[in-house]
Amino acid sequence: MDVLGRFSSPHEAFQSAALRSPDAPFLVAPASAQLPYAREGFRLGYGAVGMQVEAARVAYARAGYGRGARVALLLDSRPEFFVHWLALNALGVAIVPINPDLRPDELAFQLTLADVDLAVGTGDRIAPLARAPEFARFRPIELGAPVPDCRKAVTAQAGDLAAECALLFTSGSTGKPKGCILSNRYFLQVAQWYHGQGGIAALQPEGEVNLTPLPMFHMNALGCSAVGMMVQGGAVVPLDRFHASRWWASVADSGATVIHCLGVIPAILLQLPPSPDERRHKVRFAFAPGVDVRHRAAFEDRFGIRIVDAWAMTETGGAAATTTAKVPPGFGARCIGEPAASMAYRIVDEQGGEVAAGQAGELLVRAAGVDPRAGFFSGYLDDAAATEEAWQGGWFHTGDFVQAGEDGLLYFFDRKKSIVRRSGENIAVLEVESVLQRQEGVRATAVTPVPDELRGEEVFAFIVTDPDDTTDKAAFAERIARESAALIAYHKLPGYVAFVSELPLSATKKLARGEIKQLAAQAVSEGTAIDLRTLKAGLRKH
Repeated sequence: MDVLGRFSSPHEAFQSAALRSPDAPFLVAPASAQLPYAREGFRLGYGAVGMQVEAARVAYARAGYGRGARVALLLDSRPEFFVHWLALNALGVAIVPINPDLRPDELAFQLTLADVDLAVGTGDRIAPLARAPEFARFRPIELGAPVPDCRKAVTAQAGDLAAECALLFTSGSTGKPKGCILSNRYFLQVAQWYHGQGGIAALQPEGEVNLTPLPMFHMNALGCSAVGMMVQGGAVVPLDRFHASRWWASVADSGATVIHCLGVIPAILLQLPPSPDERRHKVRFAFAPGVDVRHRAAFEDRFGIRIVDAWAMTETGGAAATTTAKVPPGFGARCIGEPAASMAYRIVDEQGGEVAAGQAGELLVRAAGVDPRAGFFSGYLDDAAATEEAWQGGWFHTGDFVQAGEDGLLYFFDRKKSIVRRSGENIAVLEVESVLQRQEGVRATAVTPVPDELRGEEVFAFIVTDPDDTTDKAAFAERIARESAALIAYHKLPGYVAFVSELPLSATKKLARGEIKQLAAQAVSEGTAIDLRTLKAGLRKH
């Protein structure tokens, strides 16, 4: 599908579908999803939503909104989110989708950096802002309220490929979140890549129903699920979040043909008792990056749904992405598949030289062709230095370590900042975490490097256990180390362990790696961590 050749914005793609098939479903949610704002569910056609979009567009246009303005949307994944997004997109206005879990200081930071002219949301989301004087400058209004006049000088009331479509924030695991400026071209190219995966992810020309529990402040949901369906007139099932107990009923009742989820979701679903709902679905594939290889096989066998793994970043979008859609079933652990045709890449060492065949190195990417940044993010908002640093040497530095297999596929190794460099060995913290997570009594874990005078860095593990667990923690730590020694090489075992009630998370619910690293170093220096280095050395012989 030549998405870029047909459309210049998501609104244009939506409008084309609405004119072509006004009665086709666009937004769907079954009653079994039990959405708090739509207990009976909904089924809204392109034509009906199109009328709402046009009414909202007229209201914003009369108030003077256009290119150069940004509007924050505190609407989660409700139908109203799509109405306001598309109405604003038609005028060239950028949206700033807001994470509902942000605390006041985090929210203020994002709204201030984005310099939003207006914040629109539901009553429960807007009321706290309306009551707080520090948020008054963002002019929070509730759905249905009159739109106040735009206070910014806009350049036009129309969008094109280069116009800013949305401002999405990175997780900010090592500092304040960065605002990624994403253009209309960016989202259309995400949709084009999504449609071009082929293989088991080949999409039908009409009738697709894409169910996602992922939030619209992530490029996966906004680009792949939403714009991916708009360009071909498919339907979106925007769940509020993942609910294990009603997942399969929601999938079956919605008529979903494609589902999106995080890597941990298949593992959770496999723990559920058998249900008739789990096999009455119409799903052809699950787009689920990061699924453990053991869970993948069990999931595909039990539920009859093939899993597609992939790699991309908010910054790269569909211009540089990989997929396993055409890879035969049973592919190896950590395989992220084949690079997109539009993507050029290198795998380099710390000095920027090409790594030897089969070795892991940092993945550098760019768009194939004359413009290396075509289809990528437009830059970090108000941070030109960080943007240019990321593009050093004309290649985008992903910060991800990968290796190329003999099969020509790429394999994810680890995040660059999540590797323990111990005695010259690169240890992937994700690998250690996956092993620790399998040990009895471990509810959650986070692994990070800490300084070590002898070996450069040592492996440190934070572990969350059951609140009522009264086991001696030192004995518990030793048992975990001994049992893990049967699964991974001794040098990968934790040299230190600390037990905590919860792990630090970022606003997007990812592990806050930067904070975890600082807390680990503090625990070692203060002597509050359990030192397993002597035990670890002894396990080398076994």
